[in-house]
Amino acid sequence: MSKQNCRIAAIQMVSGPRVGDNLATAGRLIEDAVAQGAQLVVLPEYFPIIGAVDADRVRACEPHGNGPIQAWLAETAQRHNVWLFAGSLPLVASVPDKMRNSSLVYNPAGECVARYDKIHLFGFRKGAEAYDEAAFIEAGEQVVAVDTPYGRVALSICYDLRFPELYRSLAPVDLILVPAAFTETTGRAHWEILLRARAIENQCYLLAVGQGGKHESGRLTHGNSMIVDPWGEILDRKLKGPGVVIADLDHQRIAEIRESLPALAHRKL
Repeated sequence: MSKQNCRIAAIQMVSGPRVGDNLATAGRLIEDAVAQGAQLVVLPEYFPIIGAVDADRVRACEPHGNGPIQAWLAETAQRHNVWLFAGSLPLVASVPDKMRNSSLVYNPAGECVARYDKIHLFGFRKGAEAYDEAAFIEAGEQVVAVDTPYGRVALSICYDLRFPELYRSLAPVDLILVPAAFTETTGRAHWEILLRARAIENQCYLLAVGQGGKHESGRLTHGNSMIVDPWGEILDRKLKGPGVVIADLDHQRIAEIRESLPALAHRKL
């Protein structure tokens, strides 16, 4: 089956502690993206909730296949007739007091057709700023790519971006997704250069969608959501605040780059 070109959209948010408010904001932004022609829409990491403490997300966990957040995702994908990628939401883990940080994929019929659980858990300490995701997240085990009419899509979440072997193990793909809640500290230093490198080395489109701004808890996320083409060119971006980043995925562009510089074909390892 031939792959179709499409419009892809990233929904940047600044999520807070109330799930209902976050879903309402996401819904308005998805409507905006669809009005601009988006056929594949991606939400950021933790789009339904970013509370004051990590335990807020654990308390918001849903079992896979059941819960108001997942019902909203299914209904939204079906109503807008889009492929909807839920950047991440908290799902029930196999151990108490932890969660799975999970990305779910919904087709235009509202069916959940894929799930990816974040493999690499973020740890960072610099002065008073510290993060330890392993304290409240149960890591995933499997890399995941999903086939759509618009091509093969590699799933990842945030800190996964620093591990190029994840994406290379799935290559070749047509699109890499990186939903994130990157910190302002690490994002300012490394976000853009890593995103562009992942697109260039895998010769595919990359859509990175972040939380972007100051949250009610005081946390500051980097944002800078962007869509990058297979040559590393940034097609659209938004630095801070809620909004839509949108661009066209062109399979002829992928083919031309891979033909002129056949790096994927030259792989030795």
